[in-house]
Amino acid sequence: MSIFSAFTISGSGLTTFRTWVDALANNIANINTVKPTSGNAFQATYIQAQELGGAVDGSGGGVQGIARTEGNAKGVLSYQPDNPLADANGYVRTPDIDLSEQMGNLIMAQRGFQANAAVIDRARSTYQDAINIGKNR
Repeated sequence: MSIFSAFTISGSGLTTFRTWVDALANNIANINTVKPTSGNAFQATYIQAQELGGAVDGSGGGVQGIARTEGNAKGVLSYQPDNPLADANGYVRTPDIDLSEQMGNLIMAQRGFQANAAVIDRARSTYQDAINIGKNR
């Protein structure tokens, strides 16, 4: 495994974790979205990480995030008779999203992003030190 692969692998991790954070932020932002009962509720987006092909030397090639909408389209019927979108019985559709689950996943995604950023920073520092070895003579 070459030292340059650290940038490729961690860079793909940064992109995947950023995609995950974006999806979670969108889910959290739309947790109170109300729709009429005649339509579908807001559906949460979930990210699935997929391994990229490995290098010739057997090291990994990183990951790629694939967005998948898997939220329940029926959502939850909520009684809100004062809502202008309510049906004749006073019901509207709200998303079936668990805020505590989304916040827990957000913390994990942020930590994963930070870990990959730290790897890139350390690899950059290592390269800089290697370049400076020849300059000190």
